[in-house]
Formats: sequence, C-alpha cells, structure tokens
Amino acid sequence: MPFSRRNRIAIAIQDPFKESVPRSWLRGVAAGAVKKLGLGEPCQLSLVITDDETVRCLNRDYRGLDETTDVPSFSTAHEGHWQGDGPPSESTSGEEDAGFVYPEDEPRPIGEVIISYPQMVRQAKDGDNRRELALLVVHGILHLVGYDHDGPDEEAVMWTKQEEVLSGLGP
Repeated sequence: MPFSRRNRIAIAIQDPFKESVPRSWLRGVAAGAVKKLGLGEPCQLSLVITDDETVRCLNRDYRGLDETTDVPSFSTAHEGHWQGDGPPSESTSGEEDAGFVYPEDEPRPIGEVIISYPQMVRQAKDGDNRRELALLVVHGILHLVGYDHDGPDEEAVMWTKQEEVLSGLGP
C-alpha cells in the first residue's frame, strides 16, 4: 500500500518536557511553517525536544563547539557547518539527494530539528515559551531548506523570512 503524499512530522519529546510541550500544538506550528514556506511537494521532518546535554554533545560532535545551543538542524539536502563549506547539494532526478535514494511514493525527508528546551526557556522574552519555541521550530526548518545566517546579508534574509513565516502561525 503506498504512503500518503502529505506532509509527515515525527515528534519526540524527552520525558521531563512532555508536560510542557503540547504535541498537537508543536505539530501545528511545524505544519504551518512548512505550508507557509510553500516547499512545492510533501515532505517529512522530525522535531526533537531535548535537554542541554544532548544538544551540547551534538554541537560538539558535528560542529566542533563544546557548548549548548538552541536549535541544531540536520538537513538531508543542504550542507551545514558539520559538512564543510560546500554549496547545498543539488537533487539530480528528484529521487536522489545528498547521496540518498528515497521511495517514490513517500514524501521526501528534509531533515531533523533538535531543540534544547532549557535553552529555549532561557531565551524566551518575557517568559513567552510558546513564542520562543515556535520561533526555534521555524528557525530550524529554515535551516533545513537552505537558509543560513553566517553573514549580515544572509542573516537579514533569514530573519525576514523567519518573521514572515511566524506572522501567521499565532503561537
């Protein structure tokens, strides 16, 4: 039986944070962001809500920075700090990307967004955890689809797109 050609969002929330993060709300934020970005075809992505230590280890192992951060993202199609300085990978036939071959009848995976819940809480302005969490989800998804903020020009483009996507989500 073929899979549905609609967006799929997998969510994993570490135990200490399950009570604080409504899964359906989180799924709605991610789905709304994907829709507002108009990716053109159904996709799959994973969201992980975890702790500082997990994110610190990922940041150390994949970026060489032994410190926590708020939202590392791992794209299946766009290179990041963990892959060197090359340009984003180009899809050859629509079925292959970054060396992976995907089933034709399944939405294309775009990657995984991992959020440090404690770091998100520390960053939340006026204690607005929902707004900050929504911002980090959108920020992470933007990284998955190729946006970055390495320099002032890239940062301006990404921040503008981030606010544009957030502006209709109503967190």
